[in-house]
Amino acid sequence: MNGVNQPILVLSEDALRQTGKDAQRANITAAVSVSEMIRTTLGPRGMDKMLVDSTGDITITNDGVTILNEMEIQHPAAKMIREVAKTQEQEVGDGTTTAVVMGGQLLKNAGDLLDQGIHRTTIVKGFRLAMNKTIELLKELGVKVSLDNTEELKKIALTAMTGKGIENAKEELAELAIKAINYIAHEEEGKIVINPDDVQIEKKQGGFIKDTELIKGIIIDKEIVHPAMPKLVKNVKIALINTALEIKSTETDAKISITDPEKMQGFADQEARMLKNLAEKVKQSGANVVFCQKGIDDMVQYYLAKYGVLAARRVKESDMEKLAKATGARIISGKEISQEDLGEAGLVQEKKIGEDKMLFVRECREPKAVSILIRGGTEHVVDEAKRAMDDAILGIASTLELSSYVYGGGAIELELARKLREYAISIGGKEQLAINTFAETLEIIPRTLAESAGKDAIELLVAARSKHEAGSTEYGINVSEGKTDDMRRLGVVEPTKIKVQAVSSATDVAEMILRIDDIITSGKSSAPMPPGGMGGMGGMGY
Repeated sequence: MNGVNQPILVLSEDALRQTGKDAQRANITAAVSVSEMIRTTLGPRGMDKMLVDSTGDITITNDGVTILNEMEIQHPAAKMIREVAKTQEQEVGDGTTTAVVMGGQLLKNAGDLLDQGIHRTTIVKGFRLAMNKTIELLKELGVKVSLDNTEELKKIALTAMTGKGIENAKEELAELAIKAINYIAHEEEGKIVINPDDVQIEKKQGGFIKDTELIKGIIIDKEIVHPAMPKLVKNVKIALINTALEIKSTETDAKISITDPEKMQGFADQEARMLKNLAEKVKQSGANVVFCQKGIDDMVQYYLAKYGVLAARRVKESDMEKLAKATGARIISGKEISQEDLGEAGLVQEKKIGEDKMLFVRECREPKAVSILIRGGTEHVVDEAKRAMDDAILGIASTLELSSYVYGGGAIELELARKLREYAISIGGKEQLAINTFAETLEIIPRTLAESAGKDAIELLVAARSKHEAGSTEYGINVSEGKTDDMRRLGVVEPTKIKVQAVSSATDVAEMILRIDDIITSGKSSAPMPPGGMGGMGGMGY
């Protein structure tokens, strides 16, 4: 003691701590690095990334969220940027690259403002004002669209599919996406409601992309349970059963003692009668197809086959729900099966697709759930086609949710940036610097598209800006020809919701990272974060 102050240890000696500007700079650098990596994949001329995992499996894609999910990101700020992509994917299904690029660029530009001595609270306030104004402008500038505008919706689907490596079959796939949406869309309280999960997208390697088909019903990735059952049933009456077609064992441990061989035979006969009775109940209900969520006893299978009933077992709960929506059947929980519980379909058939057998429930009368079977020559092609179809379905659903779309090719970003600069002047103060920075960030989208076209980005950007100043607000970057062009004429349109969500998510993550002034890494971590560094990025060169 003797008057000597003893040091007080709050953290363990091997804990790592960064504070103030060091913490901010480390976070901004990490977030910007992820953003820059993803940025080159933007647009129809975007580059692909080859991702090699620890087992040597290769994924080649330019889909932002797929790339970020495959990368083994360790830095916490970089993980936050990945969350932006995940949120965008869950909420809208497309625009993940746009959201990540904008988030990274916002932070990069915020770093420049910090270097100029602007306080982070002022920057955050300016970003929030700019975000609110941008969302307000997006809703004003959006072009109204409805479910009946097939041509407009087709443009949405085609834009969503652009750059996914399936250019030769885009038209056909876009038409399938629109037909699928038309089947599942329904009206509630005057609004069109679309649940994208009601479109089941299955993929099977083999054939060509143009062999992809829309099934007016559901595909079940199961085989028929008994070889004697029919492989094709027409005028189908479907029973959906979520209990086992077996004799249940007792809940408690029980023993049956039988000493007489005749009683033993009687016990076996009684069990057989009970199993036959289960099959007879199905037959008496009028059902000629059974989908069971649980098991079907061998003897029940035999009798069902004898009665000409097609059956499949251990069907996924999600598939059972889709079957109910497609066929109008009720899922049966009890032992009794009535005619009112049955669904209808024109045809149920077992077909061999590639190496697997699948069951096709087709020609449903008014299906509220449908399926799309994606075909393609290689696994990579099939995966890319499925991602493209997912984006198209979600793009159309997102468009109809807000009933509006905006012009792509960077046109909407250029117009938003122009109007934000006007708005900044009306705000005044230091916040206007942050709002101008926000406007500059929006222009990273047309700038990146211009760069991917192999042209002088600044020259194209200036030309596009002058068009907007003159009132031609539909002008953006024509990536194919490397010039400014009218996006309305080219049919390049995107759902308003994609832009609203991207702006909102990017601003939220930028604000969150800017508010952090202290990073404390536990000393027990197996992979401590290097000061100012990126941690590890899973063999991606970091």
